[in-house]
Amino acid sequence: MGNMKFWAAAAHIAPVYLDPGASAEKACSVIAEAARNGASLVAFSESFLPGFPVWAALYPPIQSHEHFKRFLKASVYIDGPEIERVRKAASDNGVFVSIGFSERNPASVGGLWNSNVLISDTGQILIHHRKLVATFFEKLVWDPGDGAGLVVANTRIGRIGGLICGENTNPLARYSLMTQGEQVHISSYPPIWPTRVPTESDNYDNRAANRIRASAHCFEAKCFGIIVAGHLDEVARKSIALDDPAIEAIIDASPRATSFFLGPTGAATGDEMTDEGIGYAQIDLDDCVEPKRFHDVVAGYNRFDIFDVTVNRMRRNPIRFLEGRAEDALTSPEAVAMPE
Repeated sequence: MGNMKFWAAAAHIAPVYLDPGASAEKACSVIAEAARNGASLVAFSESFLPGFPVWAALYPPIQSHEHFKRFLKASVYIDGPEIERVRKAASDNGVFVSIGFSERNPASVGGLWNSNVLISDTGQILIHHRKLVATFFEKLVWDPGDGAGLVVANTRIGRIGGLICGENTNPLARYSLMTQGEQVHISSYPPIWPTRVPTESDNYDNRAANRIRASAHCFEAKCFGIIVAGHLDEVARKSIALDDPAIEAIIDASPRATSFFLGPTGAATGDEMTDEGIGYAQIDLDDCVEPKRFHDVVAGYNRFDIFDVTVNRMRRNPIRFLEGRAEDALTSPEAVAMPE
């Protein structure tokens, strides 16, 4: 178990939409500010680099090709300069950083994943997670991920895990982190997530839905929750709407997500952010102990002779090459004897 008490920061911040380099620099500035204010862990929103593809909900697929091309071009590689800058900022400031990004697939010019990394206070990547299943309209943007990122990192400040947006609705994904002794759970979300046009009722309430899922997980796992959503600024709004009044109306009417913190009973703690800025909460890991006495679903309050859960954490790849085959084909007697 790590140090019992530390400060966590939720970056309720707008990226520089579709500019991954500038967004990375903005993230580095936020990391430095949070570190100066005493934070040991800084969490950013879903797809912070280069922004969330809200446009996929607002345009028919056959009218969104240009939006996708712009978004693809602005997405980043896991070993690219943008992630490297964030890693350096984490190391320079001695803090842990969780950040969401749209990840380019090196095997495909058109393939993307919805990804998140947890970076150590020395700049090392501790967890590289790709969202298991893209949600609703996101399937037009991102491909399915895999279980390789269903990992809880054992750090000096505690055991840290996380899931991306709708994954927090999946009991099995959440349970896989609980079983690894998760003490701090990071849930990352977009700034808005439209489900209906504004003239209809029952539009998706981001704040309420995120609070329900996060509180359930914190109560069940007896862990702390950092719920961090993005902020939609005017630059992103204009880039998405392209001066279309109907699109602007949907964006403006869509409920905004907030960023907040929860304790191991599911109750609120620390700041809740509605405007752009950094929220803070003190986390005392000792608070996770007492609730475990009531119901510890990964120990005495379960029946492992009845329930048997298996998780495949292998990384998915499009092909598996058997090394040496190509060389053998070029140097075999049959190949050497072939006429020119």
